[in-house]
Amino acid sequence: MKPTGEEPKDDLTVTPPKKWAAGVPAVTHALRYSLEQTSVPKTAVDLLTMNQVDGIDCPGCAWADPSPGHRHRNEYCENGAKHINDEATTRRITADFFRDHPVSDLARRSDLWLNQQGRLTRPMVKRPDSDVYEPISWNDALNLLAEELKALDTPDEAVFYTSGRVSNEAAFVLQLFARAYGTNNLPDCSNMCHESSGFALHETLGTGKGSVSLQDLHHADLIFLVGQNPGTNHPRQLSALEQAKLNGARIVAVNPLPEAGLLRFKNPQKVRGVIGQGVRIADRFLHIRPGGDLALFQGLNRLLLEAEDARPGEVLAHDFIRSHTSGFEEFAEHARRISWDDVLTATGLGREEIEKVRDDVLRSERVIVCWAMGVTQHKHAVPTIREIVNFLLLRGNLGRAGAGTCPVRGHSNVQGDRTMGIWERMPDSFLDALQREFGFDPPRAHGLDSVNSIKAMREGRIKVFLGVAGNFVRAAPDSTATEEAMRRCRLTAHISTKLNRSHTVCGRTALILPTLGRTERDFQVGGEQFVTVENSMSEVHTSRGRLRPASKLLLSEVAILCGLARRTLDGRVDLPWKEFEADYGSIRDRISRIVPGLHDFNRRVTRPGGIRLPNPVNAGVFPTPVGKALFTRNTWQMPDVPEGHLLLQTLRSHDQWNTIPYTPNDRYRGIHGSRRVVMVNPADLAALGLTAGQRVDLVGVWHDDAERRAEDFEVVPYPTARGSAAAYYPETQGLVPLDSVADISNQPTSKEVVVRLEAVT
Repeated sequence: MKPTGEEPKDDLTVTPPKKWAAGVPAVTHALRYSLEQTSVPKTAVDLLTMNQVDGIDCPGCAWADPSPGHRHRNEYCENGAKHINDEATTRRITADFFRDHPVSDLARRSDLWLNQQGRLTRPMVKRPDSDVYEPISWNDALNLLAEELKALDTPDEAVFYTSGRVSNEAAFVLQLFARAYGTNNLPDCSNMCHESSGFALHETLGTGKGSVSLQDLHHADLIFLVGQNPGTNHPRQLSALEQAKLNGARIVAVNPLPEAGLLRFKNPQKVRGVIGQGVRIADRFLHIRPGGDLALFQGLNRLLLEAEDARPGEVLAHDFIRSHTSGFEEFAEHARRISWDDVLTATGLGREEIEKVRDDVLRSERVIVCWAMGVTQHKHAVPTIREIVNFLLLRGNLGRAGAGTCPVRGHSNVQGDRTMGIWERMPDSFLDALQREFGFDPPRAHGLDSVNSIKAMREGRIKVFLGVAGNFVRAAPDSTATEEAMRRCRLTAHISTKLNRSHTVCGRTALILPTLGRTERDFQVGGEQFVTVENSMSEVHTSRGRLRPASKLLLSEVAILCGLARRTLDGRVDLPWKEFEADYGSIRDRISRIVPGLHDFNRRVTRPGGIRLPNPVNAGVFPTPVGKALFTRNTWQMPDVPEGHLLLQTLRSHDQWNTIPYTPNDRYRGIHGSRRVVMVNPADLAALGLTAGQRVDLVGVWHDDAERRAEDFEVVPYPTARGSAAAYYPETQGLVPLDSVADISNQPTSKEVVVRLEAVT
């Protein structure tokens, strides 16, 4: 099938937001999009093997699979079905396409249009001073990239960016190559989504991963959903929440928008979801202001301490606190001084609402807190997550069944990439294991994360950028600054399955290196290969492609990286790149001797259900410097929004996966036919003198006085929390200042953008 031609035209229609998620419409929308992209047989193969034992792991979100024997025959969600068949599309981009569409033309196209052109089919190069990508052989492409890397004055003039779509095997090979080459410049997408979670959990619990399993969720008494939208971003979580509700759990949803997936779920695999009312998700919905979560948990913690004062020995887990924690007295003294005026101002809630949540907590033996980027993408994200840990520690809700931390990651293998060493500051224990296994001394100085990589490119300190999967330009903050930085590179290269905006923002020389998708069969010298991935709950399992590759010229990520490593290192470090490329089992053998918990990797991972990596918290072990979980004292904070301004949060639409929209619709929120909309509470619209349907520019306000403007958005009245607004990502990424980052983690603050709305005249 040929690429599509015309850009979709904006034609906004607004309907009332949905009060429930999924149901029969989810099935019909998924099938309609899938069949627009590919054939009936391919759709059937993808969907019937998706998330099954020995099947294709969904390349979308990182939600865990039910245990073998408990999986539905259709173990996927609407957005997973769209995503996998978007990759399996029959549309193809050939050399003729690039001759017809120079880079200057592609650069003015929308994200939706670029994605809809189909699969990349052969390596392409944009030469210096050219405006056109032209074909290049694999040998010449990898030699060109290798020569640029060898010509750098220092390895630290290169960065190697990774998206969560990359398999464990490719991630391990990439970090090994980068460190053998001599740099720790390994930014990744986690820098922009859950970096704050990792820092907060490492500091307080000694491990950066969540502690719960699906079984824990099923058997919790109380579950918090904080700053997340499961109906759109991780829909299969709704099935777990449904099971928890049927088992008697209560759910508290905390969010600035009343999302459909937080309210009610109609499971299309159950009769009650097809012809019935489904299951109510949130028993209590807290319509919180963006950035108010820290104050909420500070208020709850004060209430729990006061409840203990009233009923000594009945509220707090004193034995657990004495034996497993440190810093309680200092924390308690600080928490008792938290001002209720501050709590209510930051949250926008009433004290009675928070006291009712306290009562829910006191009635619950097992509590889980789930959170996502509505928490992590704020300046005070790390203190917020530390305060969530304080909340769980008070009643011993860590290290036991049905309780714990659940940072919900939104990208298939983003957690696995970290396990494999994709981090600019891996601990010495990992680097020491690399040295023992491979006989070279990896660099020890910390490398660059995503934000600092952009700054280094802008300053001319980075000359070569290699992106493995993903769409860095659109995922990164401050779009103008990011694009200017990328264009300063001598060479930019992207290992990709489909066309995206990053391919149009070129260094002096630019390469497109097309790769196999997760849906496709991967044959190497050693035979047909499989890869592995890790989900949000630390479960590592296989993924086996089932479809014929989109082109005979595609190489796997592992093959591309091994070929590049051979050419770049020239034997300077004796590593078995050809062996790795021929047989991915040889990569897993090496991983098994480096990554704790993955011993006997090849044998164990092929068992149904794979391997669950151990979390020390679940064994009552907290590997912090003092050997105990840490209570922390966190200063009250809230975003500062001048009068006449709003706090904007960027978010995905329902018909979108990460940076890529599939259609211009957002069915659950009632937005159809356009993405250039800004959702604002009707009371705020009245105060600002604006009306529904009015055209406005969104103007960012930041300390550097630089104007960041997103032009020509249509105002939509919407039940956002007072004082806030919402608009789609990545169209509004340009409003997120590069220097607006979370304290400690350096994560961009995409949920905390101060804007004013200027009427378009």
